[in-house]
Amino acid sequence: MATPAQWLAGARPRTLPAAIVPVAVGTGIAWSEGGAVWWRALLALLVALALQVGVNYANDYSDGVRGADQDRVGPMRLVGSGAATPKAVLAAALGCFLTAAVAGLVLVAAIGAWWLLLVGLAAILAAWFYTGGSRPYGYRAMGEVSVFTFFGLVAVVGTVYVQIERWSWLAFAAAVPVGLLACALLIVNNLRDIPTDDRAGKRTLAVVLGDARTRLLYTATLLIPFVIAVALIPWRPFAALPVLALPLAIAPVRTVRSGATGRALIESLRQTGSLQLAFGALFTLGLALS
Repeated sequence: MATPAQWLAGARPRTLPAAIVPVAVGTGIAWSEGGAVWWRALLALLVALALQVGVNYANDYSDGVRGADQDRVGPMRLVGSGAATPKAVLAAALGCFLTAAVAGLVLVAAIGAWWLLLVGLAAILAAWFYTGGSRPYGYRAMGEVSVFTFFGLVAVVGTVYVQIERWSWLAFAAAVPVGLLACALLIVNNLRDIPTDDRAGKRTLAVVLGDARTRLLYTATLLIPFVIAVALIPWRPFAALPVLALPLAIAPVRTVRSGATGRALIESLRQTGSLQLAFGALFTLGLALS
């Protein structure tokens, strides 16, 4: 039976900035437009966190039963390591998805936008079929597209919409750097796993692009968000505050560009998450002040 510490490790806490940042940024935009509603923001955060942990447990389950985690270098996998049964990990994933669904239903009922149920359903299905089902799209180089869509566009725009109950062009613009940084987390993770994923037949985007081009892609997704933040200055003068976090990009970019492999990239994953949190906090503040 897995210990609480092992369950926590299986939830992959280093990936949680991908859920926290878009909700924070969306709330900053809602605040700037005079419509921040804190209980709705907290429910949106619960939805995002539950989906993130749910997809992590679902990946653990699906990869584990396929045998794709036997030689993995990164954080522990509950099923692959034998610490927990596939049934228990599946139940944890479904419990997270149910939590996200209930929290999302409360938000939808509060604003009466029932069409958002379709968005929520799409998010849950995307979380499951990333590595679940007979033809998982995460095995077909589509993981980054899904992450950008759901932890960038959907999360930021959705957080703004459930608070101010209207569309905001700024939400779409701000979602781009947020989505790119979420992709950077996945890219550096998959860069580390290229050898094992290739042997397991898992055709991630990193496997398809190859080592050198994946390193270039990681660098781009880490640095372009700063360019976009600066580009927003004419409309939101304080939007460029994230530039203060640019020094945090030096270490992970240097490590990745140096050709580091395997366990040497685990620290880069942590640094990428830290950069994402710092960027998100400063972006949220800058947008709120504007």
